[in-house]
Amino acid sequence: MERSIFLNLLLSLQLLLVGYVPAVVVGILFGYLIGINRFVYQICKWILQVPLTIVPIALLPITLIFFKEADTAAIAIVFFSAIWSIILNTATGTRNGRKQGRNFKIVINHIFEGLRFAVWIAWFTAIAIEMLTLDRGLGFIIWNAYKESKFNNIIEGIVCIGTIGLVLDQLLDLTGSILSQLVSEGQKKEG
Repeated sequence: MERSIFLNLLLSLQLLLVGYVPAVVVGILFGYLIGINRFVYQICKWILQVPLTIVPIALLPITLIFFKEADTAAIAIVFFSAIWSIILNTATGTRNGRKQGRNFKIVINHIFEGLRFAVWIAWFTAIAIEMLTLDRGLGFIIWNAYKESKFNNIIEGIVCIGTIGLVLDQLLDLTGSILSQLVSEGQKKEG
C-alpha cells in the first residue's frame, strides 16, 4: 500500500525531530559549558571545526555497520549533522555575552543562529538518508518517483521539502526574536 505525501512528510519530520531535538539539548549544554571557560573555548573552537566540516551523509556506511539498523543509523547521522553548529554557536554566544556584561541577547542570538543552521543541515541530511536507505519519507518518495518517471511527484516532494525547511527556519527565527526581546542586555559599560 502506497503512503500519502502527507504521511511521508510526517515520517520525514519524525526522523528530523528524533535526531535534532537531542542535538539541541546536548549542543546547548556543551556549548554553554565550553563558552564559560576562556581556555576550553579557545581549544574547542578549533577542534570542533573538524566534525563540523564532515559531510554527514558520508558517515552512512560507518553508522550502518555500527548500528546494523537503518533507522538507528539515520537518527545518529541527523544528530551528528546538527550538534556541531549548535555547540559552536552556543559557545561563541556564551563567550561574547560574558565579555559584554552578561548580555543574554547576544547569547540567544548566537544560539538561534546555530539552531537555524543546524535544522537546515539536519533536514537535508534526513531527506538524503531517506533516498539512500529508508523505505519511507519525502526523500524516499522523490527517489521512487524518479525511478518510475513520475515528474509531478518529484516536484510535489521538492516543494514539500522547501516549504517545511522555510517553515522550520521561520519558526526558529521568530522564537529567537521573541526570546531575545525578553532577556537582559546585560550591564552597560560606562566609559
